[in-house]
Amino acid sequence: MITLKSQREIEQMERSSKILADIHIGLRELIKPGIDMWEIEEYVRKVCKEKNVLPLQIGVDEGNYNPFPYATCCCLNDEVAHAFPRHQILKDGDLIKVDMVLGLVEDGSVDVSKLNFDDAESMVKYQEEFRGGVADSCWAYAVGQVSDEVKNLMDVTRECLYLGIEQAKVGNRIGDIGAAIQEYAESRGYGVVRDLVGHGVGPTMHEEPMVPHYGRAGRGLRLREGMVLTIEPMINTGGWEIDHDGERGYVTLDGSLSCQYEHQFVITKDGPVILTSQGEERTY
Repeated sequence: MITLKSQREIEQMERSSKILADIHIGLRELIKPGIDMWEIEEYVRKVCKEKNVLPLQIGVDEGNYNPFPYATCCCLNDEVAHAFPRHQILKDGDLIKVDMVLGLVEDGSVDVSKLNFDDAESMVKYQEEFRGGVADSCWAYAVGQVSDEVKNLMDVTRECLYLGIEQAKVGNRIGDIGAAIQEYAESRGYGVVRDLVGHGVGPTMHEEPMVPHYGRAGRGLRLREGMVLTIEPMINTGGWEIDHDGERGYVTLDGSLSCQYEHQFVITKDGPVILTSQGEERTY
C-alpha cells in the first residue's frame, strides 16, 4: 500500500535525515587510505548512541541474512549493495559506498545508548516496532587519489541521482525517473543495475512504490504530492548484471566497478525536496 505522508511525518523524517546527513559529512574526514573499514561501522554506531538514533538495518530481514547484523552496508569497488562492514584496510584508489537507515527516537520509548548492537536478534523488536521518522541514504567516497575511471563513474552516478530526482514531480510517472537515469548512464557506456531499486519510505524503511532506475518515460504509477521516495542508482562500468557473493553482498557479475548514490526526498506541489541533503546539491 502506498501512503501519502502528513506534515508531521515529513518533519519527523527531516530530523532523522539531518543526523544521517551529518554522519555522511563526517565520513568525508574519516575515510582515507590506511583506515580499517570497520571504523566506519564503529563511527555510525557511536553517533547513534549519542543522538538516540536506532540503526534500523540491524535486525532487518535483508533476504539473504535475517537478521542483518550491521548498522551500515560498506561496498568496496565491484561490490554493489548489502556488503558487510569488515576488518579490511582501505587502500589508495579504492571506491567505497556507505549505506545506512536511521530512525531518531523522540518519544522516550527507547534509550538507544543501552542497546546491544552486537546482538542482532535483540534488535529485531526495535526495528520492527519503530514508527518515527525513517532516513535512508547511501553515499560514495573516493579513498585517497583515485583513477579517472573511478572519478568518471562517480560523476556519472551522482548526475544520474539528480536527473532522477528532477523527474519526481506531481503528475509525472515512475517510468520518467528510470528513463532519465537509464538514458544518461547508457549514453556514456555504463550499465544500470536492474535487480535493486529505489522505494517508498515510511512508516518502515521499504514501502511501495518500487522505483526502478531504468524504464520508459510516461509509464508506471503516477506520482502524487506527499510521496516520500528514495532514488539510489547503482551504476557499473561494465554490464548491469549482478550476483550475490555472501558477506560481500551483491557484486557485479563481470567484476567491473560499481557506484551508488542515494537520497530520500518528498514530492511537494513545488517539486521534490531532498530530506537527506548534505548541503548545496551537486557540490558534494
